[in-house]
Amino acid sequence: MSKPIVAFLGRPNVGKSTLFNKLAGKRISIVDDTPGVTRDRVYADCDWRGRSISLIDTGGIELDVKNDVIAEEIKNQAEIAIELSDVIVFVVDVKAGLTLSEEEISRTLKKSGKPVVLCANKADKTGNINYNIYEFYGLGLGDPIEVSSVHGHGTGDLLDAIFKFLPENCETENKEFISVAIIGKPNVGKSSLVNFVSGSSRSIVSNIAGTTRDTIDTYLSNSYGNFNFIDTAGIRRRSKVSEKIEKYSIIRAEMAVERSDVCVIMIDAIEGPTEQDTKVAGMAHEAGKGCIIVVNKWDAVSKDSKTLESYKQRIKEKFLFMSYAPILFVSAKTGQRVNELFKFIKEVSGFNSLRISTGVLNEVLARAVTKTPPTTHKGKRLKIYYMTQVSVRPPTFVFFVNKADLFHFSYKHYIENNLRETFKFTGTPIHFIVREKAERNFEPKI
Repeated sequence: MSKPIVAFLGRPNVGKSTLFNKLAGKRISIVDDTPGVTRDRVYADCDWRGRSISLIDTGGIELDVKNDVIAEEIKNQAEIAIELSDVIVFVVDVKAGLTLSEEEISRTLKKSGKPVVLCANKADKTGNINYNIYEFYGLGLGDPIEVSSVHGHGTGDLLDAIFKFLPENCETENKEFISVAIIGKPNVGKSSLVNFVSGSSRSIVSNIAGTTRDTIDTYLSNSYGNFNFIDTAGIRRRSKVSEKIEKYSIIRAEMAVERSDVCVIMIDAIEGPTEQDTKVAGMAHEAGKGCIIVVNKWDAVSKDSKTLESYKQRIKEKFLFMSYAPILFVSAKTGQRVNELFKFIKEVSGFNSLRISTGVLNEVLARAVTKTPPTTHKGKRLKIYYMTQVSVRPPTFVFFVNKADLFHFSYKHYIENNLRETFKFTGTPIHFIVREKAERNFEPKI
């Protein structure tokens, strides 16, 4: 079961992004006093009293968008957010008071049929009566909840109001399950794969591209563990996506990637790896998810003794940016090697959440630096004082160095290769963060 979605909407410069960042607990959306800074939808998770929701930040809605391409796109993005959401938070500026555009926006929100929570932002001074608050009762959206997104006042009341509209049994995905997003272009066999592993016709299967519109969660357990397979809509090039409903489907597929632990990137064996396949894979790679490349319809390919290795080489050349991903050749139609997928998923998920102690890491780093010291640049040499792991999913490491700009990409790649040789990290990207620190702060130096 996916997380409930809460969309933040309102006119420009009412503090939606500041409030979004406050609830998310980190600076995700860009905040500026200039209207229109937020253009695309931005996603984040928020936990409250043991439950979790997905938040969507949107650009400010302006009703008169004639001859303004950017404003029109922002409005379209907001409309999509309304369609996707389970609850809408309508953010207004209590200091500025009610505007005509907000009256029009409120009518649009009422027509959506979605629950709406009215949030009166910028109530920064506690103990004072904001007389402008009474104007907002005229919108017919219930009691406005006074909030200060800057100081955090009232955010608990706002979250309580949001959760009142959610079912009591609306829980997020079971943490004991490995969530697996099946992603790829249309008609590569994603639904067929899910149906085979689940042993039922959970998803409609057709040769017509775009049959799957929504993401479908399928929970199952076997000797390898507990899994949640998320079937997603096929992701086409954006230039070819015209139907509004297909846009929603692709957005939900992108969100499925975000909430997954492992992404299975499916490729049509008959067509072979394409540029669009690499773009789909790039979504999972950039999100830091565990990745497995699955070549489907392998039963339909004419083979000889060299076909398999030749095909693997083609994939490796096309997917140079994710050489860490294992490749599995299957047939969802016949079930050929499909059961091997579970072994790969469990292994990749384990490496994506692998944590290594600082002591062991620095032993590996010391050996690597001793074997191949950093080269000098304009008479200066990189000094790496030490490294430590700061997070998992994906494994993320911080390096403390004398000068960050001396840590060249080639040397990062060399260190990454040493980490992979030692710890494997099969199927998972590795993220590096470089920090500059004065040499005197660190002893001993590597």
